[in-house]
Amino acid sequence: MTTTAVSPTLAPERIKMSYAAYLGFAGDAEIVEWVDGEVIIHMPPTYEHQDIAAFLVALLRSFVNYFELGVVIAAPFEVKLWPDGPAREPDILFVSNARKPQLTKQRLEGAPDLAVEIISPGSATEDRVRKFAEYQQAGVREYWLIDPRPYQQQVDFYALSAEGEFEPAAPDENGRFHSTILPHFWLDAAWFRQEALPNPQQALAAIMLAAPDLPDDVRQAYQTLYEALSQP
Repeated sequence: MTTTAVSPTLAPERIKMSYAAYLGFAGDAEIVEWVDGEVIIHMPPTYEHQDIAAFLVALLRSFVNYFELGVVIAAPFEVKLWPDGPAREPDILFVSNARKPQLTKQRLEGAPDLAVEIISPGSATEDRVRKFAEYQQAGVREYWLIDPRPYQQQVDFYALSAEGEFEPAAPDENGRFHSTILPHFWLDAAWFRQEALPNPQQALAAIMLAAPDLPDDVRQAYQTLYEALSQP
């Protein structure tokens, strides 16, 4: 009888270490987290992971900057979820204007409004179980999970309820997940099942055109952009 284990090339490395030692250990070019007296050193991301991250960062930053909602930060960047709690590094985080006082040059002290994790072959349990519980406890208002793995492809949105628990959000009839903290922002789940992601500026134009109360000149500009980028 044989057993199948997670390849050591996929599983993150774990080292016993204090938080103080972690602060001197973590670099600025890799994702290194600290949880319960352990440093977790994650494997370098794949091209697919980075492609999704770059798409989402471009999309979110353009949207957030236009509406002046806050800041979008890409990993690696430390998030100290609560004073004696874990130090995580979400793939992407959004910090609203209301929570910006918690933001320093080194880290975010407390929960971001939004945490996004892109699941890698060795991170599914960490992202879906441990981080899910930690982000919920910390008060992260929305948690997005993008899973691009073969035969696992799915997008999951969770919003924090009034009782402080993550509740799954269902897509609308068009397969779009709508954010509760970024007014009029949505993601199409089908984008992440395509062979290639859409042009982020075309995706942004589609989102902006669905938003109400845009100035006429801005709407026309996005309409022109969307049509230009839709040409074969």
